Amino acid sequence: MKKALIALAILVILALAGVAVWLFMGLQQQKQVNQEMQELAELDKQEMENEYQRFTMQYSEMITQINNDSIVAQLTQEQMRTQQLLEELKKVKSDDAREIARLKKELATVREVLRSYIRQVDSLNQINESLRSENLQIRDELAQTNREKQGLQSEKQSLTEKVAIAAQLDATGISLTAMRDDKPTRKNKLKKANKLLVTYSISKNVTATNGQRVIYTCIKKPNGDVLGGGGSFTYENRTLKASARNSIEYTGEQTTVRAYWEGSDVLSAGTYLVSIFADGNLIGSARFNMEE
Repeated sequence: MKKALIALAILVILALAGVAVWLFMGLQQQKQVNQEMQELAELDKQEMENEYQRFTMQYSEMITQINNDSIVAQLTQEQMRTQQLLEELKKVKSDDAREIARLKKELATVREVLRSYIRQVDSLNQINESLRSENLQIRDELAQTNREKQGLQSEKQSLTEKVAIAAQLDATGISLTAMRDDKPTRKNKLKKANKLLVTYSISKNVTATNGQRVIYTCIKKPNGDVLGGGGSFTYENRTLKASARNSIEYTGEQTTVRAYWEGSDVLSAGTYLVSIFADGNLIGSARFNMEE
């Protein structure tokens, strides 16, 4: 009987020892996994910093290639914004998932803006080179003066169109808030909402013409219908319905706009598309998932 109890005790001790070893190994594996995830997060953050730094240098290179003061001003502004985002990223810890995700989204926006400027700068450089070649041809071949003047007029029109594109307004930081009377609803839900608020900023633009501007806001429901109440406007030879209409005095500086929709339409849960229009152009859009 005594031997049986001793044997049983030994078995229990061995079992407990085995459990302890298993727990220890599990903790070590989890620690290794956490360390590997931290290392990946650090690498991802470093790669983002490298991209921001590279984009900043690309803006510097483009600025040296352009003689157009208005475009140089825009490039300088975008370069400063990129540098600011880089400084923010350097201060963020790699395990701050929310801030890293925000800066990664900003990085994608910077990348797209940079690509558009690269295309514009390349196009302007090509035009300038063409103008120089044609001026030489005018001096060397007087017999072709009439044909060369027509070419210059065409290129001048192209340059005018590009400057017009650069002068277009840009709506950024678009947000959509569900309201009950004049207060946001709890958790931005639509169930008790009787009003929608769209807030955005018209970016600073040194090439845009100052003065009175009419801004139209369109809020498209999940079923594709546009909430009415803001009249109508023309866009690409079509008449569109607006959810809100704002008249602002634009001075070339950043301007905040608040547009309200208020109506009897049923607001169902789903994805809402907010689009901002001015001067016959689509100047900004964003999608929002709204809960009932």
